[in-house]
Amino acid sequence: MTGFNLEGKTALVTGASQGIGEAIARRLALQGARLVLAARTADKLEAMAAEIGETGGEALAWPLDLSRTGEIGDRLKELPEPFNAVDILVNNAGITADNIFIRMGQEEWDRVLNTNLSGAFAVTRALARGMMRRRWGRIISVSSVVGMMGNAGQANYAAAKAGLIGLSKSLARELAPRNITVNVIAPGFVETAMTDRIPEKQRDGLVEMIPLQRLGTVEDVAWATAFLASEEAGYVTGHVLNVSGGLYI
Repeated sequence: MTGFNLEGKTALVTGASQGIGEAIARRLALQGARLVLAARTADKLEAMAAEIGETGGEALAWPLDLSRTGEIGDRLKELPEPFNAVDILVNNAGITADNIFIRMGQEEWDRVLNTNLSGAFAVTRALARGMMRRRWGRIISVSSVVGMMGNAGQANYAAAKAGLIGLSKSLARELAPRNITVNVIAPGFVETAMTDRIPEKQRDGLVEMIPLQRLGTVEDVAWATAFLASEEAGYVTGHVLNVSGGLYI
């Protein structure tokens, strides 16, 4: 295999059961990585792990609820060999609870910040020590252009995604001496089940805002992740890779 060869590496992807997370996990598996598939939906994870196994890869379904931050560390300590030495972490899991700010309740704010930001912090804290000990690691968080440009009705989501950027830049400085890179991917509008529900007129309006004149695909994000996870990206850290077709420039 040439280019972005991840053979011998173990990757854990949160939110791996659907959408962007699923595409990232499948791409990393195709590049040779051993996968830990983490999400709340056990059935989807099991089916996906079986499919990866049938194509010659290795994958473990590992149900994980990021909203239960106090339990994440103990849960990850239970990972069996050879999946317990995680080299590549992809913090992808996230939820939305959209509302205009003056109507946004404390529960909506707390739920999104707890899962999208505190959950990523808890997973990263649990796995970073092993990377430091092995003196190699890749930590990649999936943020959003919303975290850089804001979006009406998504103050909680934008705050969490911006928080991932600040967290990652700080960790990049702390972990660089141990040969661990920490980067962020900021997707724009991507074709998923969520965007499929957008009315056609509104969808056309979104496309007009994008210089490349199309929505992104989950594979666009997955390839960007494969690059940042690879040896080829070994001199890239503290970076926000904008995968938005030019929506945010």
